[in-house]
Order: sequence, then structure tokens, then C-alpha cells
Amino acid sequence: MSPTLSQEGPVWTVTLGDDENRLSPDWIDAVTEALDTVASSAEPAALMTIGLGKIYSNGLDLDWLGAHPDQFGSYVDRVQALFARMLTLPVPTVAALNGHAFAGGAMFALAHDYRVMRDDRGYVCLPEVDIRIPFTAGMSALIMAKVPPRTAVDAMTTGRRYPAQAALDAGLVDAVTTLEQLPTEAAALARELAGKDPATLGAIKQTMFAHVVEALASPLG
Repeated sequence: MSPTLSQEGPVWTVTLGDDENRLSPDWIDAVTEALDTVASSAEPAALMTIGLGKIYSNGLDLDWLGAHPDQFGSYVDRVQALFARMLTLPVPTVAALNGHAFAGGAMFALAHDYRVMRDDRGYVCLPEVDIRIPFTAGMSALIMAKVPPRTAVDAMTTGRRYPAQAALDAGLVDAVTTLEQLPTEAAALARELAGKDPATLGAIKQTMFAHVVEALASPLG
């Protein structure tokens, strides 16, 4: 299934899908459209993203890239634009990690303000060192802006897989809970933060992450 947008009170939810939720061009289009809708809300709003099944997101769509090698640069540009959009969205954002968050999927989660992870299975992992895909300057800046320096070194240079408690200890996620409680707790966190003035919050994020946005905007295509 494609990403879908729903609303309950001030909390908007982007359900990412029920498969690997890879960042295909169509997936990026659907999520970006959802973010634009939430950002334009005239009422108090907060955003939660969540996947279905055992995967939050496995990152870049390598099959699509294999079929379109001439579009590698422009594709990565679009991925990075999505990260920047989430990073600076003028509403509070919470990623509910229902399962694995790998590579670009982990970076997408890190672009949120907060992350809540299920406690019984799934990993947060940045495997680029093992799959021989170096981080771009923008991706490196994003990761290093959102996690402690020691964690950035360990995660980026070893490809370590972090289960829930290790991810919490390392600062990759902010809370862990059961799968059954995951949507409720993530939505509760989002709801608690809803109501911040969008113009002010957006300006704060733009200033806070200006260097990351600049790096993410550096074109590869």
C-alpha cells in the first residue's frame, strides 16, 4: 500500500505502508504531499509517522535505482529534500518505529523531532559502511545533528544494529514501548506538543538546522 494520511483531533498520522516502505519516487511524492497538507493546517497540529508490519522503512529503493542508474543524482536529491522537509516541518513530529529502520529509513526517522520504538523486535541501523555506500555530506550532517557524537561514530562507522534498549541508551530513540502501545504512546506525545505556533516553530527549526538543510540541498543530480 502507498503512504496514507489520516487525522484524529490535532494528530495527523502518515501510515507509511505495509511492506519495506522503501523511498521510491512515488513513495516520496505521497509522503511529501502529506507533509504539505499537515504544514498548511490552520488548526493546532502534530504529526506521527508509522509503518505496518515488521518494517518502518528499509531506506533507498535500490531496485528502482538499479533500473534507473542515470537518475541516481536526482533521486538522492529528492530523498534529501524529503529529509529537509521533515526536519524543518513547522509542527511537532514523532516517528513510531514499528520495526526495522535501516539506512535511509533510519535517517528519515532521525529527521523527526522524536522517535518511539517498539521494544520486542526491530533495529535501528546505518549499514552504509557495510554496503559500500558512503554518506553524503547532507546525510552525515543530519545524523550528527540528531545523535550524540559517540553514537554517530559508532553507528556510521560500524554499521551496528541497535535493538530498542540499545537505541534508547545511544540516543537514537527517545522512548520504547510495546507494539500494542506504540501508536497510542507516540500519538499521545504528538498530541501533547500540538498547538505550538507554526511560524515560530518553523523558524526555530530552520535556524537550528540551517547547516543541515544547506548540506542536504547540495545537489548531486
